Amino acid sequence: MAGGTDTQLLLLRGVNVGGHNRVPMADLRALLAGLDCEEVATYLQSGNAVCRSARAPDDLATAVGEALTSELGVTVPVVARSRVQWAATVAGNPLVDLTDDPKLLHVVFLDGPPEADRAGALESEAEGFAPERLAVVGPDVYLHTPAGYHQTRLTNTLLERRLGRVATARNWRTVLALADLAGVDV
Repeated sequence: MAGGTDTQLLLLRGVNVGGHNRVPMADLRALLAGLDCEEVATYLQSGNAVCRSARAPDDLATAVGEALTSELGVTVPVVARSRVQWAATVAGNPLVDLTDDPKLLHVVFLDGPPEADRAGALESEAEGFAPERLAVVGPDVYLHTPAGYHQTRLTNTLLERRLGRVATARNWRTVLALADLAGVDV
């Protein structure tokens, strides 16, 4: 870890979707640079960024959320993970063997681990969503959605209500692309 910085991955929920919460990625990169982030890169136009920062992931997420509101007038949840946390998410997917199609696997990133009783209740409830599958592992919810994410009833909104945490989803292809961008071995 050179200079006290570590690679961080930032996920903004609901930006550039359907014309709402417009955040040009060039503006996001400039905003992150203004927060003393280095080696800033973005992926796609949907609020995915990788950078190096001396801040802890939760502190960086809070700072980015505040800066988005104050500088760009956009208020959206921001979830952050360190490179090490991202590697654990990739390595720990219990549903990865269910399909070869990365569009049918998703990770819902929470802003922290849910209470154990809430996670257990959600996993029990999710049995009724078959053939969809769900697994809560720490601050991550893994989904397998055979009909595609656009058809699932296991939405961010439902997961947030059941788990009491902020949630933002990414498909497995994006998870792996961000891992590559962050230098995570997969």
